[in-house]
Amino acid sequence: MMDSASPTPWPALPAAAWQDTRQTLHLWTQIVGKTRLALSPMLNHWWQVPLYVTPRGLSTGPMPTAAGSCEIVFDFRRHQLRLHTSAGQQWDMPLQPRSVADFYRHYRALLREAGIHVRIWPVPVEIEDVTPFAEDEHHRAYDATAVERFWDVLLQADQVLNEFRGRFMGKCSPVHFFWGSFDLAVTRFSGRPAPPHPGGMPNLADWVTRESYSAEQCAAGWWPGGNGQEAAFYSYAYPGLPELAHAAVQPAAAFFSPEMGEFFLPYEAARLAPDPRQAVLDFLQSTYVAAAELAHWDRPALERP
Repeated sequence: MMDSASPTPWPALPAAAWQDTRQTLHLWTQIVGKTRLALSPMLNHWWQVPLYVTPRGLSTGPMPTAAGSCEIVFDFRRHQLRLHTSAGQQWDMPLQPRSVADFYRHYRALLREAGIHVRIWPVPVEIEDVTPFAEDEHHRAYDATAVERFWDVLLQADQVLNEFRGRFMGKCSPVHFFWGSFDLAVTRFSGRPAPPHPGGMPNLADWVTRESYSAEQCAAGWWPGGNGQEAAFYSYAYPGLPELAHAAVQPAAAFFSPEMGEFFLPYEAARLAPDPRQAVLDFLQSTYVAAAELAHWDRPALERP
């Protein structure tokens, strides 16, 4: 169990300290995220499927239903899953130690009680373990203190990524949380098409990936760690640019991973910097500039002076 006191606004989040909780929460967000995918109309790059950071947790935002609209929220302060409808009704389900299968059963019952009838693909995506949700009795951890620390970092990262987003006048995604990869992301676009993505992501159809990467882009975000890796901010370009490996970026702790083809700034290095916010902004800006220059983006037309 983690200490509930956070000495700074950027708390420590060692991956090993909440590994089981992270895995369980990832699967819970996939279940709720798939509901949004099923109910919401298609948008380019699958922008209708992510969750959004709110002052309480993560939200689907409004989703159309036969009776009007609904919203589902992970409230990480009161540790409740809440379903709101436009008719003024609300249903709650506690976030507590329980298996994915148990969460899935209770969640489906909650939807039925609210009159929301939706079919979702009942297995995880973008991870190696594809145990159907209804059969997953293994993932069952929920450390509320660890989740609150995760949430504290998400709030900080969301603010910095939105500040970075505001500097761009071209096509740009919202800052949103992708439940498949379990990360917070924002993407800038040059305005030019991109070659088809090669695909190959775990348990994700290649045609899904190709829609995501159908246009030339620079993406950045924050990932809370996993699979033996620590949390980090990241930045990459698509199509990939081999020359990025030699680019000078900031701060000094940032580095380029040839294996992943992207830049990383370890979260621990960012949070311990004299000014964490500025360290992350320097990382986002310098990696974007390196990619945009190499790819010959029309920066004067795309960037806010």
